[in-house]
Amino acid sequence: MTTTARRRLAVAASLALVATLSSPSAASAPEQSPPAARFAAFDRQVLAISVDGLDVRALRRTGPDGAPNLHRLLRQGASTRNARSQVEMTVTLPNHTSMLTGRRIDAAEGGHGVTWNRDRSRTTVQEAAGGDVASIFTRVNSGGGRTALFATESKFSLFQRSWPLSVNRSTIVQDGDRAVTDAARRDLLRHDRAFTFLHLGAPDEAGHAHGWLSPAYLRAVRKADRLIGTLLRTIKSHPRRLGDVVIVLTSDHGGGAGTTDHRDETCLCNYRVPFLIWGPGVTRGDLYALNPTYADPGRDRILFDGAQPIRNGDLANLSASLLGLGPVPGSLWGADQSLTWTR
Repeated sequence: MTTTARRRLAVAASLALVATLSSPSAASAPEQSPPAARFAAFDRQVLAISVDGLDVRALRRTGPDGAPNLHRLLRQGASTRNARSQVEMTVTLPNHTSMLTGRRIDAAEGGHGVTWNRDRSRTTVQEAAGGDVASIFTRVNSGGGRTALFATESKFSLFQRSWPLSVNRSTIVQDGDRAVTDAARRDLLRHDRAFTFLHLGAPDEAGHAHGWLSPAYLRAVRKADRLIGTLLRTIKSHPRRLGDVVIVLTSDHGGGAGTTDHRDETCLCNYRVPFLIWGPGVTRGDLYALNPTYADPGRDRILFDGAQPIRNGDLANLSASLLGLGPVPGSLWGADQSLTWTR
């Protein structure tokens, strides 16, 4: 979409109410930045996708024929199959909170403090951390942009409770990968979001039920690939509206082959995740080659000292950088915004 068209939409959108506080807990949750007086025009839209439980070995098992869209993103974008999850835990909700805040997990060390992995209906990230916590949602909002969250597990309601004025739309359908993908696709066409976060949970669900890399798990990965394909086709079919979309895709953890658990944070199978950037202006190639200040970890589990690998927690500040915004306040991962997508 052209900048002029975006500005027209921004003016129109500024007259509309974009966030509805539907519950007392949401209304009372701390908010890190006030709603912007008007919506700004951005040169890009960021679509962040987390494929829950996506083990990089599944990409080899399915191959380009079984997962053509994931392989296309890896091939055409700036990508690595050797990024890292969070150091402290390889569990879903803590890692997704790190993706959205850019923080480590341990609250005593400045982390977000979300160490549980279930739906706590009245808890916020701020309560877990013991103080204010900003996010990519608040960063975009303070910069004048709108955001949306689409997820397949009820525990992701934590984020709308924590930042009720900055998550302008939150749609959660339990185990509803197709439903949330369709909702995100329609939302991209109808609304001018600066940042959209989409969570696809079927691979993780299949891994817990049948084992990672099992036939059922690989079928779930192929299903996620097909859903991502619908988004790519929508982007291609609407170049004026969506021609500036940049996709950032990663995962929260992998899983041991034949096991139904991923809690051992010392196992390569759990802490190794993919990370990719795809879209206009993105240089095709290996992310570590494009970013020599980041250290390719090989098979190692890298702690906090020394040169760091690319982590799923880099998602927040990379997204802010793609939008021309400064880093998320209080963040650790990618706070210098040196992670680049171009030469």
